[in-house]
Amino acid sequence: MHDKEFLVGLIGADIQMSKSPALHETEARHQGLDYRYELLDFAERGLPASALPDLLDEEEQRDFAGSNITHPCKQTVIAHLNRLSEDAEMLGAVNTVVFRNGERIGHNTDWYGFYENFRRGLPAVAKSHAVLLGAGGAGVAVAHAAIKLGIERLSILDQDSKRAETLAGRFSRDCARATTDVGSDLRSADGLIHATPTGMKSHPGLPIEAEWLLPRHWVADIVYMPLVTELLALAERKGCRTLRGGGMTVYQAAAAFELFTGIAPDAERMSRHFMDLCRQSA
Repeated sequence: MHDKEFLVGLIGADIQMSKSPALHETEARHQGLDYRYELLDFAERGLPASALPDLLDEEEQRDFAGSNITHPCKQTVIAHLNRLSEDAEMLGAVNTVVFRNGERIGHNTDWYGFYENFRRGLPAVAKSHAVLLGAGGAGVAVAHAAIKLGIERLSILDQDSKRAETLAGRFSRDCARATTDVGSDLRSADGLIHATPTGMKSHPGLPIEAEWLLPRHWVADIVYMPLVTELLALAERKGCRTLRGGGMTVYQAAAAFELFTGIAPDAERMSRHFMDLCRQSA
């Protein structure tokens, strides 16, 4: 492929509703690029997540420039890469793979996506203590972004308590700790960060008991399909300040686009297009 032709992909489970193809391809048209974004969906192909190496091989053989990686592969993909960027190595999670000169290079743009979305969408909120739900690949990135944003103390819950303990152990004891009692932690917390699949169309429901959420809390979700999850709807009814997951999607996508193409996208234009896509699918 010449330098204005790009084939990229997304590997994950239940990703047919992803807005990434339209988001990337529309920005590419504005940039004058021949750019195609394909979904390699385990569910659509009837494959288990263990087929990840085969999908990476397929992409490489078809001359993909790179691939985004989503649930459930952000951590397992690392074993199949040649090297990691500094951010990906620090986080132990990858959401973007670049194929270059015979190498598979893992990057993480999730942390930046959450960081930028929070910085713009929840300015001046209290950040003494927050609860983080989820310590998987996305949770790892969000935790690091949260500390960079100035959140002083993070209480981390995961269904796998060892995973929560491992993530908390990446920070000083004063900064983060694993928890099993979110209700109690929320009583002293300023806000809640949600980084699990709960709330997606394929995983409906609330990740916490409704009564744990108070009007003084801020709530940041990373789920963007639907744009307003059950958690955010509950928070908005209670008068909480909220942050939708769509912004994280836009800013991580902008960073991935630049990794794939070497061309800086217009993130504000991508954000406007993302909102148009959400309105069309509402």
